[in-house]
Amino acid sequence: MKRFLFIVSVLWSFGLMAQNSVLFDKANTFYNDGKYAEAIDAYNQILDTGKHSAELYFNLGNAHYKLNNIAPSIYFYEKALQLSPNDEDIKNNLSFARNMTIDDIDIIPETGMAKIINSLTHYLSFDGWAKTVVVFVFCFVILFLTYYFAYSTLRKRIAFLASMASLFLFCITLALAFHKYNLDQKDRPAIVFASESKVKSEPNTRSEELFRLHEGTKVQIMDTISDWKKIKLSDGKTGWVTNEDIKAL
Repeated sequence: MKRFLFIVSVLWSFGLMAQNSVLFDKANTFYNDGKYAEAIDAYNQILDTGKHSAELYFNLGNAHYKLNNIAPSIYFYEKALQLSPNDEDIKNNLSFARNMTIDDIDIIPETGMAKIINSLTHYLSFDGWAKTVVVFVFCFVILFLTYYFAYSTLRKRIAFLASMASLFLFCITLALAFHKYNLDQKDRPAIVFASESKVKSEPNTRSEELFRLHEGTKVQIMDTISDWKKIKLSDGKTGWVTNEDIKAL
């Protein structure tokens, strides 16, 4: 019975992959023909099956951008960038989409060693750093065994130095992996989807209005109370908006 269920599961997975491939080609055809709304519908059908990829989000962002849907285009470009953080095409298109936003918010620049460490940390995803850690552990074990069993003094010396270098790189990449994990845990980005959102001083409609945000602006979610989210901007400003005004990434 278990074997039968396994076979059914495998066949269902292959069938779903084939269906998604057909849908993806169909969506791309719609996009190339200038039928962007139809392309979006087809791409969303793939998302509904639980399939996620940088390419899928990127194409969704492109289709929304063509229709001047500011918030959705930025949202899907950001989703694509989460899965493929070093893709220059995604970065460029995201930059074009951000140029359509109204809000001009300053970014507090990082300086010194913090800038270097964070820049290096964001070069790979957490999974990427974890895989790199495993590679250096494997290299250390192989090189140390080579050192242990080598007869030649020169080979022993080279293997020992190489194994120590692998151990050092293992420690560095392990630290970067944990740092990336901690940054990801604190990173709760969202995109403003409301055409205009009133940012309040407290999580209620009677509180003072601090400022207003417009669609496409990226914020960080700091806290949640009932139907309200506390947000923080890149310039350090904070306030409360209703849940319906933003969409978490």
